[in-house]
Amino acid sequence: MIAFFGSSAFRAWQVLTANRTTILGGAIFLVIVALALLAPVLAPYDPYEQNILNRLNNVSADHWMGTDVYGRDTLSRALYGLRLSLLIGLSATAIAFVIGTALGILAGFKGGWIDAIIMRAMDILLAFPTLITGLMIVAVLGASVPNIIIAIVTTIVPNFARVARAPTIALKEREFVEACRALGYSDLRIMVVHIFPNVLGDVLVLASLWAAYAIRVEAYLSFIGLGIAPPVPTLGSMIREGFEKMLDAPWVTIYPSLVLLVVVFALNLLGDGVRDATDPKLRGQ
Repeated sequence: MIAFFGSSAFRAWQVLTANRTTILGGAIFLVIVALALLAPVLAPYDPYEQNILNRLNNVSADHWMGTDVYGRDTLSRALYGLRLSLLIGLSATAIAFVIGTALGILAGFKGGWIDAIIMRAMDILLAFPTLITGLMIVAVLGASVPNIIIAIVTTIVPNFARVARAPTIALKEREFVEACRALGYSDLRIMVVHIFPNVLGDVLVLASLWAAYAIRVEAYLSFIGLGIAPPVPTLGSMIREGFEKMLDAPWVTIYPSLVLLVVVFALNLLGDGVRDATDPKLRGQ
């Protein structure tokens, strides 16, 4: 099974690297991650330093993205905001991936009352609009990095659970699972070693697409004032701070918006590539 999984992963990697769209998305995303990690080195100014004399300055040689309403360098704040947005979005997606996939495999493999309880709980979470659920959780727990991650995880866990459950129901009736049972393997070993590798492709596609959604949700929460408290820079709060000055100083809002757009665009390109690599029907198209 491990050899099979390895060969499947190698074939998927070949498809990924042969897809120009995926290469473009991956290259853009790697550059974005590098910029975020190197923000303390690349930022030309302290993102918290205010200079009222430079308030709302346009793009110049000193300030490549201009300055905001407090005279802070927009480029420096965008780099640090990108760093925080990626931290929250990718961490929330990774946690939701682990929890949702585990719940979905457990529900599909065990069936019965375990399946009923888990999936009804997921249905309750899906009954609320995802953004509204996030708003309620942050409003109750307060605006902080851990609480925002919890809010995003809560909204996207059901999607991973549902996607992981469906193939598990079919896989548990396959001959190799029956052989594992005949050999006396525990249910935990069967689920982790034999079911999970066969479900991984489906949930990876979802993870790559929902990572972009998680970053957008963080930006939404910051935009409406339920994100990280100022003066900590986030892309959503930067967009909100410049919104009232849109006519006088559009660069304050436009540049953070473009950064957010590029991040989401790159992740969507990666998601499309992962889907092509893991779906046999789409290979070669």
